[in-house]
Amino acid sequence: MGSHRRIAPSSGSDRGAVVALGLLSAAATALGTVPAAATPYDDTRAEVDRLYREAEKATEAYNEAGERSDGLRRQIATAQDGIARQQERVNTMRESLGSLAVAQYRSGGFDPSLALLFADDPEDYLEKASVLDRITVHQAGELKRLRGALRSLAQDRAEAVGTLGALEKSRRAVAAHKRTVERKLAEARRLLNSLPAGERAAWDRATRSARADLLGPGGPGGTAPASARAAAALAAARSALGKPYVWGANGPAGFDCSGLTQWSYARAGVSLPRTSQAQRYAGRQVPLSEARPGDLVVYRSDAGHVGMYAGNGQVIHAPYPGAPVRYDPVGMMPVSSVTRV
Repeated sequence: MGSHRRIAPSSGSDRGAVVALGLLSAAATALGTVPAAATPYDDTRAEVDRLYREAEKATEAYNEAGERSDGLRRQIATAQDGIARQQERVNTMRESLGSLAVAQYRSGGFDPSLALLFADDPEDYLEKASVLDRITVHQAGELKRLRGALRSLAQDRAEAVGTLGALEKSRRAVAAHKRTVERKLAEARRLLNSLPAGERAAWDRATRSARADLLGPGGPGGTAPASARAAAALAAARSALGKPYVWGANGPAGFDCSGLTQWSYARAGVSLPRTSQAQRYAGRQVPLSEARPGDLVVYRSDAGHVGMYAGNGQVIHAPYPGAPVRYDPVGMMPVSSVTRV
């Protein structure tokens, strides 16, 4: 703190100035303490916001890793089925070649000229020899096909081993993202619980407040869904109102943000990707001013949150843990894109 030169009260007017200065200083000091008293709550609410954003980002990464794991498992199942069929083919070819080898051995024990000399019916022998020649040619072709089948089988097995390795890596990624989400959500809950009830209510109101600059004059237009499937998806999303937010869940008992939109469109017969980042490109992007009910509204520059436009400037979405699926203003946070499926 800087030092101040002391002023000697040499006159009445000086004494009045000193008193006035003291009062102003006291008032300034008192006013300065007001923001300081509110700062801890503001900081806590900002930290909760940050943790929820990071948890949501980690949740989408968790969903993406889980989707990749599911895809790899399907690939492995297909590969294993193909390997089993290929192995059966190889076994059949080996048995066939074994039979040919036995037949050749039985017929080829003598030198051909001696066999012809001692044959009871030379014409019958010559006919058999011709058949053996054809068998030999067939056997050579079968051997070639067997070698090709064995190479293909070895390649399929090597690819399956590689896919299994990728699956294990994806499983580790899923587990890591899960730990990250759980840690951040636990910290956010701890901080929220440390706030007085009034501050918690204020934080919840702040998460639901619209930004007028994002809405535009009169809000997005179009009160009718853009298509029959959009109408069906919106009806499904409305049926989920009140269901709890459950990270990593895509219904029907609970949802995270992209799980809700994926589940809703699945009810309409449309398969959406699992993550909000991928859903962003699941259709044609339109301006927010042209949003229609059923359109996907993607938020923030990282596309970390998604909801479904419900009309009248509202979205249906799964907000965060502790908040059920609900309506909120479409401008509750920065909109990055609107996608018409």
